[in-house]
Amino acid sequence: MKINNLEKFLAKARSGECALGGLVTFTDPSVTELVAEAGFDWVFIDGEHGVMDRNSAMLHLMAVRGTDCASFYRVPACDHTEIKRVIDFGPAGIIVPMIMNADDARRAVEAMRYPLEGTRGCGFRRCVGYGAKEIDEYWEMAKHEPLVVLQIEHIEAVRNIDSILGVPGIDAILVGPYDLSASMGKSRQWYDPEVAGTYDYVARKVKEAGLLLGASLDSEYAAWKKRGVDFIAIRCDYGAMMEGFRNAIGNFRKD
Repeated sequence: MKINNLEKFLAKARSGECALGGLVTFTDPSVTELVAEAGFDWVFIDGEHGVMDRNSAMLHLMAVRGTDCASFYRVPACDHTEIKRVIDFGPAGIIVPMIMNADDARRAVEAMRYPLEGTRGCGFRRCVGYGAKEIDEYWEMAKHEPLVVLQIEHIEAVRNIDSILGVPGIDAILVGPYDLSASMGKSRQWYDPEVAGTYDYVARKVKEAGLLLGASLDSEYAAWKKRGVDFIAIRCDYGAMMEGFRNAIGNFRKD
């Protein structure tokens, strides 16, 4: 939809050129607007680790309208109610964390699709332009959006990767390198053979399944480029601010 720039995101992610994202944790929607204005292809609005409430979520999703940036919202958990709280605001995609098995994946997909394919409730709001769009038209569109983006970020999920990827209706897998390495007892040891091999394995499986491959990290980009990542969040708001402030202090002292 035009309100969330999903078409622009998919065109970039499927072109062979990686779609770049910025991660937002602050509640002020101007931060998401800034991410869009900076030139990112998508914004990762974090309702899991951030401090978003329902109203903040809607304002952040609204902040990308009129830009070229797509809006993705991460819910706190694989939970029908949590997904229902934001889906009618019209995000380009919903990111569901800590998917462990096929049952988790199935619940996530069903929560994002109307009956008979799923269990999504009929509470039309911003997704139909507050009534400007015909509901029947949106009903057809909703068979394919928002994107179902599931996070693989635990070694147990890796063990179940084939059954997870076998669930119909998944659009993309977003790897969480931090949590995944931590679940292996090797937190942030990116180049440990076991850790790197696990990332390679998941990436290969996702590609073989024909799904979009995503990741979220603030360094070590080269390895993920080699893995064929289609979309990646490369910086978070507080990290970018800290880096900018420290650089400003350093630049002043050098002069």
